[in-house]
Amino acid sequence: MAAGERGDRDIEQSGDISWNPLTAAACHAGAGCVGERWTVANAAQLARLIAIIAMGQVSQAAHIVSSLAPAAPAFSFAELRSEAIIRLTVQDGPQTPRIGYPRWQRDGFMFEAMSWIAARQSHGPAVLMKDPHVSATSQGLDGLMLVLSPDKSAIETTTIFEDKCTDDPKSIFAGKVMAGFRERHDNRRSAEIIATAGALLTRAGISDEFAARMAAAVTDRNRRRYRAAVTTVAELDNDSARANIFSTYGDLTGITTDQRQAACFVVPAELRPWFDQLGLQAVGYLNSLEDDLDV
Repeated sequence: MAAGERGDRDIEQSGDISWNPLTAAACHAGAGCVGERWTVANAAQLARLIAIIAMGQVSQAAHIVSSLAPAAPAFSFAELRSEAIIRLTVQDGPQTPRIGYPRWQRDGFMFEAMSWIAARQSHGPAVLMKDPHVSATSQGLDGLMLVLSPDKSAIETTTIFEDKCTDDPKSIFAGKVMAGFRERHDNRRSAEIIATAGALLTRAGISDEFAARMAAAVTDRNRRRYRAAVTTVAELDNDSARANIFSTYGDLTGITTDQRQAACFVVPAELRPWFDQLGLQAVGYLNSLEDDLDV
């Protein structure tokens, strides 16, 4: 276990910032964006939250993060745990019945969950956020965050997430992330964002009619933020390496530096083996749970 990480035995108290699974700190990531550096603060809490998200209990995960509570599911039963275990397991080739998913899909699911956790941890319960994909094979919008005016009459800012768990963050950012951002920037892929925003607004208690009109604000560049999150290893954990990774971010023109957000999750070991260990820790937690369902 790396320095600063906490084990299962340490998760006994609640209401303390030390139960945050991740640490987020501002960093330099180039002249064209604002940077953020993520590291693991509590590995056991992180694994448990990912397991809870894999069981479809995103609302419970949000409650845990906002209340700084020990991670535990709202309910559990054997079939649900088995489904989550498959989602967190690597299956190298075709197999029937399915026991897992290709490594890139499993790791992508876990990293998207981590990105959601980082945002929820930093911004608190007041913001509206799209749930992370529960299916390891899901494609499309990785994340969307809305900040509303105090009276909930308008969207003040919209943040679009792109999350990539990758061994080659520079080429993936320049190729895939920027390609997706350009389409969003030119409003050539607006329907998905508008639909997601409308669903978030109605979830917040806004009427369908008003939510439909409010959702138009997500197409406004002046209120738009982009957040790219990538995995990095120790040798890339420096200002010059981050600036190199995000060197093409300025190609999104017509917006300010603050509207381009660049996050790096620093993996404390080799990338894929570390995600394997995190997955095993999450599966181990699922296997430790007993049935607890009261409907």
